Amino acid sequence: MTTATTAALAFLATLTSAAAAAPVGYPTVAVADYVYGCMKANGETRAVLEKCSCSIDVIASIIPYERYETAETFRSLGLLTGERGGLFRESAPAKSANAELRRAQAEADVRCF
Repeated sequence: MTTATTAALAFLATLTSAAAAAPVGYPTVAVADYVYGCMKANGETRAVLEKCSCSIDVIASIIPYERYETAETFRSLGLLTGERGGLFRESAPAKSANAELRRAQAEADVRCF
């Protein structure tokens, strides 16, 4: 086996193991964004990194990415002030999506923190 072939096989093995570890259906940027926000809220230590990584894995096992993305969109747009934000805080779809995400986060807190 040539050095180039060995290097290519090692690279493919790295990609395969990284893909297997990522939450199914969740883009890397969404996972990184969640972990970053979680660490900012809970401390920036190695232990918190592991707990936050666990947390998004649990959430991903409960909620498909499309519904997670919907809940996060409602949550971020709900931060708008006044009537504009009210639609994203008070509508039935917003309340349902946010409740589903809160339940998944509560389960993640029990399992990971």
